[in-house]
Parts: sequence; structure tokens; C-alpha cells
Amino acid sequence: MTKKKFYIRKNDKVMVMTGKEKGKIGTVLKIITKKERAIVEKLNMVKRHTRPGPKTAKGGIVEKEAPINISNLMLVCGKCAEAIRVGKKMLEDGSKVRFCKKCGEILDK
Repeated sequence: MTKKKFYIRKNDKVMVMTGKEKGKIGTVLKIITKKERAIVEKLNMVKRHTRPGPKTAKGGIVEKEAPINISNLMLVCGKCAEAIRVGKKMLEDGSKVRFCKKCGEILDK
């Protein structure tokens, strides 16, 4: 079974396109490839009731980020400062990079 590849990676700036968080921008903390979801910093917050245990000394209601489907996210270009479509191209040195289709800026550093 081949590993699925996504145009969004960890530490990318993304904009949510649908749902209650529509239009908000955040940084990707984690990609869950098997479920095709991403966890975005400070977006899609949910409340979880936790019990005190060895890892969490204090119980109570904890707010944390819930996963968002990758199809609902779009990359944000640093130069354009808006949601963009992403293309892939080969550089002269043979490396494959992502680029903004609107302004042509390379997204991979």
C-alpha cells in the first residue's frame, strides 16, 4: 500500500474554507495521513472531560484542537497573503518543490 501524499505539510499556514471556522488562518501542527485530516493550531477547538491520572494530575474540562479534513484547507502564500492553489515543479538541482500558482513564489525553503 502506498503512502498518500498531500500538498499541505506540517508548519504550513492554511486557511479553512468551510465549516464554523471558515476564513480563519492557522498553522498545521500535525497531519493524520490515514484519516486524511490535519490538526490546525487554535482552530476547531473542542472541550474534553478528563479524569485525573498519572499524565494529567488535574482533571476537568480541557480545550484542545480537533482534526479538520484536508479537503477543507487551502495553503496561504507568504507573498500573496491569501489562499492559493499549489503546483509542483523540478528545480535545476533536481529537487521537487511546491510553488504558488498565483505569484510563482516557491513555498519550500
